[in-house]
Amino acid sequence: MTSRTIHNENQRSTKPTWLLIMGVMLIAINLRAAITSVGPLIGLIREQTGISNTLAGMLTTLPLLAFALLSPFAPGIARRWGLETTLLVSMVVLTFGIGIRSISSPITLLVGTALLGMAIAAGNVLLPSLVKRDFPHQIGLMTGTYSASMNLLAAIASGVSVPLAVQAGLGWQGSLLLWGSLSVLGVLVWVFRRRIADSPAEISGSAPKSTSVLRSPIAWCVTLFMGFQSFTFYVNISWMPEILRSQGMDYSAAGWMLSILQFVSIPFSFIIPVLAGRNPNQRVLVTVSALFMLTGYLGLLSGLTSLTLLWVMLVGIAGGANFSLSLMFFTLRTKTAHEAAALSGMAQSLGYLLAAVGPMLIGFMHDATDGWKAPLMILSVVVVILFIFGFGAAKPGTISGPLEREAR
Repeated sequence: MTSRTIHNENQRSTKPTWLLIMGVMLIAINLRAAITSVGPLIGLIREQTGISNTLAGMLTTLPLLAFALLSPFAPGIARRWGLETTLLVSMVVLTFGIGIRSISSPITLLVGTALLGMAIAAGNVLLPSLVKRDFPHQIGLMTGTYSASMNLLAAIASGVSVPLAVQAGLGWQGSLLLWGSLSVLGVLVWVFRRRIADSPAEISGSAPKSTSVLRSPIAWCVTLFMGFQSFTFYVNISWMPEILRSQGMDYSAAGWMLSILQFVSIPFSFIIPVLAGRNPNQRVLVTVSALFMLTGYLGLLSGLTSLTLLWVMLVGIAGGANFSLSLMFFTLRTKTAHEAAALSGMAQSLGYLLAAVGPMLIGFMHDATDGWKAPLMILSVVVVILFIFGFGAAKPGTISGPLEREAR
């Protein structure tokens, strides 16, 4: 190691860590709120703009498609521009996207939604790489903190959107625009962070070839685990209230159940990464999580409505655990920040394609069978598949070779 390298590392360590942590948290809370705030407002948006149900559905599908299309390119953009710059630009684009979407026009709705989807895709992919690079000894803690923050703001955004629009008198435009204040704050913090960084903050380490990721069995296990957990999440968000209503629950109670499903996931989004980071093998966590989710879906399938709250909570707990485990695998199954970015890009690209298929497939099966038994059976099978790939992803090792164990 040269004296210049030592000087740069020492200089880097003196940077205010609190500012970096704040930057990570601000990116995290911006990665879901702009999306989950839309669903409850779809009815108001459709009534006031005159858009069709198909076009209204695109407001939630477009971000997922943007995730899938842009995710593979985010690591290359970060290598060219630097990690800090790329994240800063993503926050700027997110702010513009939220603003454009809030204009009452079908075209601006779609354009703004597409822009914010692309911005969020960059943050989704690069945040695990940033944690890998700047918090190598606190990966579990940082991943748990930012995933819990992400889920918390997602749940809050979906819960307060209608009250902000109706009771507070902001309308759907003002309700959606309000979330732009968080992205503006993110821009300000990352502008300051970038100015004090040592350099454009390249991701350290040599860049791996993309084929090294595509040819790795571990990478494919992580990718498919990410995909199927996203599949279950977006199906739950889209159809859980309707499943519960078919079992005799009213609209209000079904809505509260969806909120409970999201809120119970939050503590486990924090706890699971901390536990995962303490052991090179995460197979016990994957197994317990799969059992929870499978029990929840089979419970709903049984029609035992007296235990509906338990079934919903089991699904929510498992969902939070699976989501945070998928984020941890990006860092635990890689050796460098470059590899983490490449694996994250691959997994989130294919993963969100699966996520986009989920609500449509389950909706089709409901229409085809005129009930929810077949969809719940499909979800149970998906959990088994999720477990199989999760078991492979949880095995100690990295996409480029055996796991390098560090002294603890």
